Amino acid sequence: MTTLKQIFNQRRVGMPAVKNNRWLETAVSIGSISLLGIVTALAVPYGPITQTQVWLVMASSLVAGLIVGFLMRTPWAMLLAPVVYILTFELVRSNGIVPTIGAIRLDNSYGILALLMGRGFHGLVALLPLILGSGLGVLLARYHAHETGSSIRTGLQVVPLLILAVVVVTLAVLNGIPASTPPILDEHGVPVAGSIAELTAVPLGGHKQTIMIRAHSADLPVLLYLSGGPGQSDLPYSRVLFADLTQDFVVVSWDQRGTGKSYAALDPIETLTLDQAVSDTIELTNYLRERFDEDKIYLMGESWGATLGVLAVQQHPELYYAWIGSGQMVSQRETDRQLYHDVLALAERTGNTALAEQMLAFGEPPYADTPYPNAVVMGIYDQLGTPYMPPQDYIERGTAANVGPWGILGSEYNLVEKVNMMRGLIDMFTVMYPQLQEIDFRQDVPRLDVPVYILDGAAELTARRDLALAWYNQLDAPSKQIYTFDNAGHSVAFEQFSALHQILTETVLPETYPVQ
Repeated sequence: MTTLKQIFNQRRVGMPAVKNNRWLETAVSIGSISLLGIVTALAVPYGPITQTQVWLVMASSLVAGLIVGFLMRTPWAMLLAPVVYILTFELVRSNGIVPTIGAIRLDNSYGILALLMGRGFHGLVALLPLILGSGLGVLLARYHAHETGSSIRTGLQVVPLLILAVVVVTLAVLNGIPASTPPILDEHGVPVAGSIAELTAVPLGGHKQTIMIRAHSADLPVLLYLSGGPGQSDLPYSRVLFADLTQDFVVVSWDQRGTGKSYAALDPIETLTLDQAVSDTIELTNYLRERFDEDKIYLMGESWGATLGVLAVQQHPELYYAWIGSGQMVSQRETDRQLYHDVLALAERTGNTALAEQMLAFGEPPYADTPYPNAVVMGIYDQLGTPYMPPQDYIERGTAANVGPWGILGSEYNLVEKVNMMRGLIDMFTVMYPQLQEIDFRQDVPRLDVPVYILDGAAELTARRDLALAWYNQLDAPSKQIYTFDNAGHSVAFEQFSALHQILTETVLPETYPVQ
């Protein structure tokens, strides 16, 4: 029986034994790539979602490609290897309920984004090294067998591989750039002595989740900010727009489980529940209380974060000095129902029969096909709301920060975490949003036993704002205040960051923080 060593040492030209073993070579090649696909599918069913996983996938793909190319000695290996890998990976890994690894949807932008962030990124870091390795393996085998051919033909083969090698190496290097949050600087650009600017992973609910802490001093009161979504990561935005707050608070931003830098904690999905999210919030609160030696902290939430925050405060009011709500949500189901009818009315006014037919096909919320109908509605928010111009300082600070759309250019994320930002927004929303459909604070939260401060945007969608005002008006609390801004919509805390700083320092702190 011919051994692999004998196959490696034979020459293709004038060697009948090699010809007779071509099927064996192909079988071993397919087996090698299939094994790679199986192992990868079992180890990383979402594809590589951490920095280390990216390198491992790239390295294993490169090695497997070298084996296949060396065995087959034909450029067809560069096509066969990725095809076998894709088929094996997709067949072996468990079917996911989240869009980035679920059924491929090309009928809407959300589905295309899910494809690019999930399978697309995986393909980039797995298939490019696999193709490169296959091509190098072919050249190595032919060189070993003295079959290099003409210099022209060899050059035509080598040049594309050199270009591909540069791309792969660049990808590996970019993956190695660490994430960080910039230091807090004084007016002279010098780091403030005793300041905090850190990214750290905290175990919450048995899963490591990342928080960003920024403050001029560790002795300041603690403010925990809860991002919107579900699934949104706001680390760069909160760093830029809450910069002034770090003079008076230890400002903590949290990438919740399944979101941004905490995307790898998504599984097991069956434990990613609303109750667990509230429990994680309480656990993080207690971590911050202990670390900074505070009896209580301040809690502020945006949109979905405003839902999560209210539930945490309701359960454990003794842990919080006050609740600050921005883009306050009250009932996701009723908001979606009103938006559904608002979109139908818009379609009728504008004669957009395609939009009307699409919404009627979705049916009245709650939608069974989360998150795709929600994405359609989100795409026309600007046509449903009241036009307004945010404050100039908000526009200028956001432009100067240059953190890109969704903050994707922020230094707080490494390469794979930038992808995870988008994956988290899609997947976390899909898992968590249906769990919010039975919430209605008008019935569920008639009272909060902490002072309440609501930031209200007059340009907010009426489907949200009317419910927030109704809940606020009936809410029983030790004290409550609402601040309305004509030039703000849903993201009031960001858009009105200067006013927020003033409210917190001139009203909230004096009214709620004990004299030290």
